[in-house]
Amino acid sequence: MVRIRKFAAYQRIERPYTRISKYKKKSFVKVRPHLTIVRFEHGDQNGTFDLTLHLVSNQDVQVRHNALESARQTSNRVLEKLGKNAYYFRIRKYPFHILRENPLASGAGADRMSTGMSASFGKPISAAAQVFKGDTVIEVKVAKKDAAAAKLALLRANRKLPCACRIVEVKTPVSAATVSAARPKK
Repeated sequence: MVRIRKFAAYQRIERPYTRISKYKKKSFVKVRPHLTIVRFEHGDQNGTFDLTLHLVSNQDVQVRHNALESARQTSNRVLEKLGKNAYYFRIRKYPFHILRENPLASGAGADRMSTGMSASFGKPISAAAQVFKGDTVIEVKVAKKDAAAAKLALLRANRKLPCACRIVEVKTPVSAATVSAARPKK
């Protein structure tokens, strides 16, 4: 298996060359790499929850799909202990940006293998999500009693991401049906 290149080479946000077209001449990127993210949503999608927590980025950065998958696995492992229908977990960023590499060979016989910087657009090697300051990366909805477990899950997910993030508690909007049911009848 090929070793993954250090992420420092791709951490800075750049102009995305992601155009994939059915017309070959208009398609900049010829191949889309396979994503390792298995699922973007977990838990009870239709449940009603008291508390919504967001993992919000503090800086502009590109997050590779392997980092998102790793964050998903570690946080979902904590949330599964609450029960299957006791939470809702969602990754809010999708890795659209395709990372490319122009491999340069070195050593004996490198002159026959490498083309140097001619046609240096690069081959697709991975995909990344472009996350800007203030963007929500992961969202978790739980009951108030499970707030500690949800915060722990987001804290563990934060350790897997290449950026500093903060956990923000978002007020869950109350539906109109709930408000009308709570009003006294005249």
